[in-house]
Amino acid sequence: MGEAAKVIENTQRDINIALMNELSMIFDKMNLDTKEVLEAAGTKWNFLKFSPGLVGGHCIGIDPYYLTYKAQQLEISPQIILSGRKINDEMSAYIARKLVKQLIQFNKSPQDSKVLVMGITFKENVADIRNSKVADLVTELMDYAINVHITDVYASPNEVAHEYRLTLVEQISDDYDAVIVAVAHEQYKAFSIDYFKNIMREKPILYDIKGIYQRTEQLHYWRL
Repeated sequence: MGEAAKVIENTQRDINIALMNELSMIFDKMNLDTKEVLEAAGTKWNFLKFSPGLVGGHCIGIDPYYLTYKAQQLEISPQIILSGRKINDEMSAYIARKLVKQLIQFNKSPQDSKVLVMGITFKENVADIRNSKVADLVTELMDYAINVHITDVYASPNEVAHEYRLTLVEQISDDYDAVIVAVAHEQYKAFSIDYFKNIMREKPILYDIKGIYQRTEQLHYWRL
């Protein structure tokens, strides 16, 4: 029963995050800040606190498939679970498309653009890269012929190369067109907006996937 309870718990969390991801896409079209909306909703005593984001790892991103497999064996179509998985699995492509459109809007050709992705572990403050959706995001960006640099304060370069055939940069440069902070590592929370401006070219773009910085007009800032 303990293992079954764990699978159900992770499936429920996956569905809740999928709802947040879907809401974030709707709010984005409405020019509403998802974090601000959730903070307002959080003033209600019965609000369940979940945030949008990339859902990877060896639990939440995997366990729902065990449950759907068993359900299909029993000839039950688990529509909500599969829909939640589909939304979460497509978030990397959604973020990549949005960034590409932003680059083009700023007259930056994707093929000539250089993007830094900060963090490739599946969650903050760990070295675990299993089922990292950030790796999917990097691949999506590379499919647009973008020059992508990856850095992470915890991940092993050898493990990243072995698991995903991706290379972590040893040195961060100062000529990026955009920076994506994909993982909320504690070290990244200390970075200032000036830091990001200093490592980017004109019309800098900062994508704050986990919403760890304050919204600013000093550069083009976007978060889920």
